[in-house]
Amino acid sequence: MIDSHCHLADETFAGDLSDVVERARAAGLERALVILEAGNDGEAARAQQLGRLWPEVRVALGVHPHQAHQFSDNPPGAADVVRGQFLQTPAARAIGEIGLDYHYDYSPRAVQQEVFRAQLQVARDLRQPVVIHTREADDDTLAILRESGDPVSGVLHCFTGSTALATAGLALGLHVSFAGILTFPKAGALRETARHVPLDRVLVETDSPFLAPVPYRGKRNEPAYVSQVLAALADVHGLDALELARRTTANFHSLFRP
Repeated sequence: MIDSHCHLADETFAGDLSDVVERARAAGLERALVILEAGNDGEAARAQQLGRLWPEVRVALGVHPHQAHQFSDNPPGAADVVRGQFLQTPAARAIGEIGLDYHYDYSPRAVQQEVFRAQLQVARDLRQPVVIHTREADDDTLAILRESGDPVSGVLHCFTGSTALATAGLALGLHVSFAGILTFPKAGALRETARHVPLDRVLVETDSPFLAPVPYRGKRNEPAYVSQVLAALADVHGLDALELARRTTANFHSLFRP
């Protein structure tokens, strides 16, 4: 198994990182993709520690829409930070997470859009996949992805959207990744959407430390719990969990070339 999206370099894990890694490996995880906030020195240092504990870990780097406001006066500056750190990080395999978040609006929407565009161009220039965050901003996210420029590969992460959004993302060549929300009792509509995602374009993730799946809901999430997401998705598709693990692992390798 692979956790295709987690925040193991977050300070939440600083006190017991080695134990978290040990539990992940014991659960059968081959590796994880760890999301780093570009320009965050604390996360970069913890990522180096993580690399020593779990050499198979790979990372993605990006300016999240919540932090886009830091570049209000110079949106292209976000791209410069991401590009520079990416080229200095041997384990980097993707640009992200990047995108739009209109739920919290921690950053002005116009700034979010320009920072998103700038980072998409970095991904095109470096020929790297993207990890996309979209919340209550689906139309604008899709519009920006469809703008002129070479298409990008990547993933709609922690997918909670509609079947229409999934279909549009797939048409753009993106993968779709499901997290712990898929296991929630009231997530029937999401499970129905998941049924429509082809098995060669699906990924699983934890988004830890957030969104712990059933039966760990309400606790701190961690990569070992991705097995619960995998089991729920396997049930949706009527597959054995081991077979789905094989397929999602192959999808991860195809997209991120770890």
